[in-house]
Amino acid sequence: MAVRTSEAEWQGGLTDGKGVMKLGSGAFHGAYSFSSRFEQGTGTNPEELIGAAHAGCFSMAFANILSKAGFKPQRVRTVAKVHLEKVGEGFKITHIDLSTEAVVPGIDKNAFLQNAEKAKTGCPVSQALGAVEIRLDAKLAG
Repeated sequence: MAVRTSEAEWQGGLTDGKGVMKLGSGAFHGAYSFSSRFEQGTGTNPEELIGAAHAGCFSMAFANILSKAGFKPQRVRTVAKVHLEKVGEGFKITHIDLSTEAVVPGIDKNAFLQNAEKAKTGCPVSQALGAVEIRLDAKLAG
């Protein structure tokens, strides 16, 4: 199976330093800093990238589960909000809110929600983040 590579380089101390993160595919290269991570500064941060990975993984897993259940999803859109909070002397990702909306002709609400829960627990990124509470809000659209 595939092995994916990303890298980061940090220069300086925590609050006065700066860094760059890159995806191995070359699809993303972005700066990050204390301000972009813990305040509202410009640039990216590890939590934002985790959120993108989680939203992408969940959307694909949900589409796959729906297809295997005999439904044809037209669209699955997911937003992941990764909550980074001060806990004790450090910081911790305390929970992730997944909000998904999908267009799936011919499915009833109950089946939709059951399959969304399967995707939440079954997607590889959710599994990798097993120590973090993952909350799901799933809406059937269209």
